[in-house]
Amino acid sequence: MDLLELRSQINDIDSKMQQLFAERMKICYQIAEYKKENNLPVFQKDRENEILAKVTENAPDGLENAMKVYFRTMMDISKCLQYGRLFSNTGFIPFKPLDLSGRHRVAVPGTLGSYNHIACGELFEDADPMFFDSFEEIFKAVSAGAAEFGILPIINSTAGSVVQTYELMRQYDFKICAQTKLQISHCLAVKKGVRADEVHDVYSHEQALRQCSEIINRRGYKPHVFSNTSLAACYVRDSAEPCAAICSEKCAEELGLEIIARGVQNAAENYTKFILISHETFKSENADTISVCLSLAHQSSSLYRLLTKFAVAGLNLTMIESMPIANTDFDVMFYLDFKGDISKKEVTTLLSELAQEVSYFKFLGNYKEV
Repeated sequence: MDLLELRSQINDIDSKMQQLFAERMKICYQIAEYKKENNLPVFQKDRENEILAKVTENAPDGLENAMKVYFRTMMDISKCLQYGRLFSNTGFIPFKPLDLSGRHRVAVPGTLGSYNHIACGELFEDADPMFFDSFEEIFKAVSAGAAEFGILPIINSTAGSVVQTYELMRQYDFKICAQTKLQISHCLAVKKGVRADEVHDVYSHEQALRQCSEIINRRGYKPHVFSNTSLAACYVRDSAEPCAAICSEKCAEELGLEIIARGVQNAAENYTKFILISHETFKSENADTISVCLSLAHQSSSLYRLLTKFAVAGLNLTMIESMPIANTDFDVMFYLDFKGDISKKEVTTLLSELAQEVSYFKFLGNYKEV
């Protein structure tokens, strides 16, 4: 028997499988209607386990796990399609139109000239910045209504995710309503009168220190972590000892520091994304990115099954990040970005499915990068 004949047999089997699959999905639609009429949940764990046990028991030797994955994936597709029927009339998540024109109170980490302050200027024509020392104070100010919006760094192209921001995203009730991206060019700044050869200690945010690790190591500086690049610059300005800050050139100029080196980041193409948060759900007309966070059960294929839902919905995942959850036995929280609009049926169907099936789910916002 040659290869062409074997492939012909495969084609015949595939054709039969395709037909049977379509027939199975038609019955699944009927089951969805029955569940809808009788107020039954889509996911019925006992029924799924019964099918998986049966196909595993009847599988040829060596195909037990493969058979389980095959049928589990088929059942996951069935559930996705059933959710589509059950939530066919689901409306969009309520939101208010985003309007950043006019004057708005914005909570900003750091002080004048910080990268957060610069990012704020990219988003607002006339912001009224309220400066705070820590990232958590931004969330508290927005949650309490002291500020309409807050701005925070979320990820850097060189040093990766800003872990503290992700952790606070899980803890506080808020929504992302916009995002902007800045090219980050750090400088090394000292108090006027301090010579470069006197500097042995350098202060900045941990992200900036990582982004500038090469010059720190090359010059033998001792790095010190600060809550913010601009507050590190304030510390250097007020310090009696000779030291340096890694900050923006604008910040150095605002604080009257002397720049002894420019462009000290490791990578010339160094970018940071900043998110704009609000206590309410705002959405711009052209919003095309959705952020969610969720946790999954510690089970085989749980992440693979999650990704299946996005594939069936035809939605493009653009980012997936996992972060450990504090005070747990290595449990993790997943943060996902995908392309979509909450006014679209396929999006609201997927969000409804996730909210009902995963261990923990939180919608974080629908927004556009400005």
